[in-house]
Amino acid sequence: IYGRDGDDYVVMASYAGAPAHPDWYLNLDADPEVVIQAGEDVMAATASTVPDDDRDRVWAIMTAIWPDYDEYATKTTRKIPLVRINPA
Repeated sequence: IYGRDGDDYVVMASYAGAPAHPDWYLNLDADPEVVIQAGEDVMAATASTVPDDDRDRVWAIMTAIWPDYDEYATKTTRKIPLVRINPA
């Protein structure tokens, strides 16, 4: 599931509320240069974690698309990362 924030794509590393971050998030954190596909569009991009000062606004974008993210947040003590993917 992805959302849009302007020209950027946003994904959530929810892992359905599991206690640890998903491996794909750890991989992006280690190497943020990615190639993504959205529909038929394939593009190079750079991934970054949404900063705390923008988190609530972006969280609302994603929960409007998939409300279960709010439930996932109640299942874990970790702060679920939101990932901004900025096309090159």
